[in-house]
Amino acid sequence: MTGRLRTPLTELVGIEHPVVQTGMGWVAGPSLVAATAEAGGLGILASATMTYPELGAAIAKTKAHTTKPFGVNIRADASDAVERIDLLIREKVAVASFALAPKQDLIAKLKDAGVVVIPSIGAAKHAVKVAAWGADAVIVQGGEGGGHTGPVATTLLLPSVLDAVDIPVVAAGGFFDGRGLAAALAYGAAGVAMGTRFLLTQESTVPEAVKQEYLRRQLQDTVVSTKVDGMPHRVLNTELVQRLEHSGRARGLTAAVANAAKFKSMTGMKWSTLVRDGLSMRKTKDLTWSQVVMAANTPMLLRAGLVEGNTKAGVLAAGQVTGIIEDLPTCQELIDRIVADAVARIEALQKNL
Repeated sequence: MTGRLRTPLTELVGIEHPVVQTGMGWVAGPSLVAATAEAGGLGILASATMTYPELGAAIAKTKAHTTKPFGVNIRADASDAVERIDLLIREKVAVASFALAPKQDLIAKLKDAGVVVIPSIGAAKHAVKVAAWGADAVIVQGGEGGGHTGPVATTLLLPSVLDAVDIPVVAAGGFFDGRGLAAALAYGAAGVAMGTRFLLTQESTVPEAVKQEYLRRQLQDTVVSTKVDGMPHRVLNTELVQRLEHSGRARGLTAAVANAAKFKSMTGMKWSTLVRDGLSMRKTKDLTWSQVVMAANTPMLLRAGLVEGNTKAGVLAAGQVTGIIEDLPTCQELIDRIVADAVARIEALQKNL
């Protein structure tokens, strides 16, 4: 029987275990999210790579497979963010998570409707800002994490955020087992959030061949590249990434424009919507226009690798834990063993005090 670890996160959201599955684009769909929820953790749907109708269908499918709390990750700078938030409220989704800080009025709207608001942040000052705006908790990801990441390691970033705010803090970046959960709780965190570890589970819809590509990698086989979309992005160090790293600026921009056209065609978005989103990105992230254009690379390059299984034409976002993960458990098996191991380690420490 798996032990219980009650923390401010479990109490806030109404989940059994302080373990969060992050909203990874193209990966965190209904199958993975429902399985995480049923296992007692908090699963988060990734909506940034979904159209509005697709998000509605994904929420309905998730609810059909679990009655337990789950969340949806939303791009705060998306042109239809308000409409998506209204959808979450209508569907009584438990948690709204954000990769970028949502505006104060959006936080208030969600909280008034009983939705728990958990932004992801990369610096203590950002945590202070969203806490002052009413965020219920924050996820803080250190540089070990996959996808867009910062330069500061979790072991330094986490305590700096814990000292800065008095709301629950969830630690991300470098977590994959019970030792990590026990350590995060010892720091004062309310739980851990994991992306790559959940990508490598049975319920993840990532193609099997791609999962095996992750499993065979070593600790040194990830790299932080700015050539994917103009911002620091931790990915597997594949031949494609190496070509991108050595490509010229003009070639990268040309590829980004072509990928923007593909993304527009696939999602049915209008050019005016893409431009509007670009303007918002440029303002909220303080990007140059070339970086905004480069950002068009991300959805299509990730889709090629994580959905289509084309590792030669796609990019594979990956945390550094990739090099230490060796198996593909179910979400139930994963969460059970993480929590059981964490409980055992905490009890062993207490005996030695």
